[in-house]
Amino acid sequence: MSNWRLLLTRPAEECAALAATLAEQGFFSSSLPLLTIEALPETPEQRATFLGLERYCAVIAVSKPAARCGLQLLDRYWPQPPAELPWFSVGAATAEILSHSGLSVYYPEHGDDSEALLALPQLQQVLAAAVTPRVLILRGEGGRELLAERLRGQGVDVDYLALYRRLLPHYPPATLVERVRDERLNGLVVSSGQGFSHLLELAGEHWAALARLPLFVPSPRVAEQARAAGAKIIVDCRGASATALLAALQAQPAPDL
Repeated sequence: MSNWRLLLTRPAEECAALAATLAEQGFFSSSLPLLTIEALPETPEQRATFLGLERYCAVIAVSKPAARCGLQLLDRYWPQPPAELPWFSVGAATAEILSHSGLSVYYPEHGDDSEALLALPQLQQVLAAAVTPRVLILRGEGGRELLAERLRGQGVDVDYLALYRRLLPHYPPATLVERVRDERLNGLVVSSGQGFSHLLELAGEHWAALARLPLFVPSPRVAEQARAAGAKIIVDCRGASATALLAALQAQPAPDL
């Protein structure tokens, strides 16, 4: 049994799945979901974008909620999706959701972040083959910018479509610090920049104490966000998957209990 005692902060269903995987490998965890997903009401922009999917040479879903919400619109407007349109995702779990609907999906097998997707040969081939490359990125409100910035730097036209928002569930003010204290937790895990923002918000006046705990983050971008907020020990897992977290835990010595 590992000495790590982790706080998990993903949406509830994802927390449950991750906790089960960690338990199988001998890691204790406590789930406090700091993200709940709410689909945005359908808009004329969403409808027009999906009706015009054939304008794009590729569609990128940056998260599992983006894939699920995107598939709902796809089913509504495309009884038979455009056969030649390739779909891409940042990670394997998102790709699995898309592939279950019969879509052609590509994702980086090594690396679970935007940088790995941008380097994916299949994506580069699709962009090179298009006369005027145009990509649609499905995401939540205020999602990641790196993909679009890098693609535009390659001369690609990029459209965003926000499909959902991430909300912080309601908790009493001291819930976070009390959970860490009562369960003797010695590590915090966040899966996104929004998740870290919600962690910071819920911590409130107790953040200075919690900032001394090791913080596991999914990317350099979130690592920089945490560093700017005063986190002392930041472990970049280079991905949000259970596999990426397990690799980071095995490489990082656990604090003494």
